[in-house]
Amino acid sequence: MSLYLVIIAWLYVTVMMAVAEATNTNGTVLGAIFTFLLYGLLPLSLVVYLMSTPARRRVLKEKEAAAREAARLAAAAKAAAPVASDAPDGSGETPADAVAPVREKP
Repeated sequence: MSLYLVIIAWLYVTVMMAVAEATNTNGTVLGAIFTFLLYGLLPLSLVVYLMSTPARRRVLKEKEAAAREAARLAAAAKAAAPVASDAPDGSGETPADAVAPVREKP
């Protein structure tokens, strides 16, 4: 909550600086725009990005933990289920030699 208060306060200060720049006799609107961008939005975006890093890390760790748990449950379900096979021998394993050896003529 306090981060939002800091963001609003800093934006208010930079808007007032930009208004003062635009309404000054030596100031210009272009100068006011650059004042707002360089003193307001650019530093504020950097601060917000850095302050939200722990929250992004926490969300990433939660997603990784959920993926690990889903993989563990899938592996446990696969190990518990019997393996069905359509092979004639029913063993579920491939034959040792797929093609019968052919004897060469001497």
